[in-house]
Amino acid sequence: QVQLVESGGGLVQPGGSLRLSCTASGFTLESYSIGWFRQAPGKEREGVSSIRRSDVSTYYADSVKGRFTISRDNAKNTVYLQMNSLKPEDTAVYYCAATSMYVNTYNWARVAYRYWGQGTQVTVSS
Repeated sequence: QVQLVESGGGLVQPGGSLRLSCTASGFTLESYSIGWFRQAPGKEREGVSSIRRSDVSTYYADSVKGRFTISRDNAKNTVYLQMNSLKPEDTAVYYCAATSMYVNTYNWARVAYRYWGQGTQVTVSS
């Protein structure tokens, strides 16, 4: 059974950090480009970051550059999103997704991602 499971969300104060995990079962993450997306209440889903299959090039939304880092641990079949210097506007449900496409800086947030996780809530509040 193909499945993506996110974990690591929670409540954190502004300026704090969280690390989200996206673990796959039923397929090998290494063969896929993995994206992180988020959706806040009343807003459209937006791309946060992506890591390309094969050469692990990474891409970020302007709003998170310099604060978030995406990485991959192939041995654990897991992709991580390290989130530092969190702001209240980062509050959202965060989803990971997988695509077999070879994403690039122009399309990483727009290509069709085939597999999606169920999401994990991140709340940044004092």
